Amino acid sequence: MYAIVETETTGLRGEDNRITEICILVHDGESVVKEFSSLINPEVSIKYRVSRRNGISNDKVNNAPKFYELAKEIVELTQDCIFISHHVNFNFNGIKNELASLGGEYKRKKISTLRLSRKLIPGQQSYSLGAMCNHLGINAGHVQTAKDKAEATVGLLEKLWAMDTDGVFNFMLGPKSGQAGVPPQWPRSVVTSLPNVTGVYYFKNAQGKIIYVGKAKDIKQRVLSHLYSKAHKEMRLCFETAHIDYTHTGSELVALLLESDEIKKHLPKFNRAQKRIGYRYGIGARMDKNGITNLFYDRLGNIKSPLACFYNQGECKAFLEELCETYGLCPRFCSLQHISGACFHFHIKKCHGICRDLETVEAYNKRVENALMPTADDNNTYIIKTAGRKANEKSVIVVENGVYKGYGYIPGKKVFGSFTEYNKYIIPMVDNNDVQKILRRYLRRWGGKSILINNPDEVPIQSEVQKLHLISYKLEG
Repeated sequence: MYAIVETETTGLRGEDNRITEICILVHDGESVVKEFSSLINPEVSIKYRVSRRNGISNDKVNNAPKFYELAKEIVELTQDCIFISHHVNFNFNGIKNELASLGGEYKRKKISTLRLSRKLIPGQQSYSLGAMCNHLGINAGHVQTAKDKAEATVGLLEKLWAMDTDGVFNFMLGPKSGQAGVPPQWPRSVVTSLPNVTGVYYFKNAQGKIIYVGKAKDIKQRVLSHLYSKAHKEMRLCFETAHIDYTHTGSELVALLLESDEIKKHLPKFNRAQKRIGYRYGIGARMDKNGITNLFYDRLGNIKSPLACFYNQGECKAFLEELCETYGLCPRFCSLQHISGACFHFHIKKCHGICRDLETVEAYNKRVENALMPTADDNNTYIIKTAGRKANEKSVIVVENGVYKGYGYIPGKKVFGSFTEYNKYIIPMVDNNDVQKILRRYLRRWGGKSILINNPDEVPIQSEVQKLHLISYKLEG
């Protein structure tokens, strides 16, 4: 049973905000089966602005029953019912506070048609009761009194029930309302048995198709966070999930790399990032009339010989910003600042002054050439060793000549005589720009830690830039 409840109040603060009108419509899921409506003497003065809005004046309520005279009927009418209002906390707390002043307490499962509307009909400009009735074609007339609002709320609720094919209403009741806030297909026993380990997890639908791939330091806690989220996308994901698998990686870096590969392989419905496969933008170089080498970014079709390829303009900018930061290049000549005169980096002493004619063209162009020059194979061939899946194991990520080859696991104390010995332990993987970004982020944060180059001794890599740039240097035109 459902109790659709709407109230009007005095509009005052604190204890003086008393109920002046109440309407309760008891609904059995098909129609209204009981109705109760009454003005209430609040025993305090009603604010004039409130009286003008709802038409309830002090004169109208002087002879109305006081709340304590109606309390028993209100409690009994809503007993064993789910308390429903458009602004549910306002109405529920109004009754709760009135009963508390009489020494009683009030507990009910409750749900808001406003919140339900947001979940089932996203993207509306307004979710007021009147706006939602207009949007759904509900003839609510002039909604003014508590009874008007309750009847409009019933109409809205019935429309929302008809739209709710995924059980959003029952899910929104949640554990705080005494219901298990779990979607019908949610694999409870599987989730209970999930381990608290680092790895990659897979949400699958009833047909066994992967609909989401994620990585986590703690798989069980991360999976549960999807269930507890109130975001519309997360709720839809949980409603469609019938099974959950996982892969224990031990290392967060391996989890990131595996997640990226799995997303591109399965193209899950609920993953947005890293589903891109084809590059659309690139970095080019050309010489201006003063002989200065300019770097720029554009769509690949507009660049004859791209120096590097990316998925979007943001990645192009990030790459050029990295070059400017590392090599002291001028952002004006890297398509990052479209101004005349000195660039911002010059003022903070990061640009050598080519934009102010304080550096020779030859010297600047040489630094651009160094920034774009392919590095020696030794500097692009390395292994990253991180945590394994158990205490006596290490995970290894192999990069050869700048290309990500894959990951694998080795015994923790095993000593290798050459770089090639690692290859037989790795799972071959596909290299791409997303993988390179993951590796760059890791090396920026942990560069020099547990990284091997061409020999079994752990030695720090001298320059991160040596690990990053695998592009050839060609001028447009």
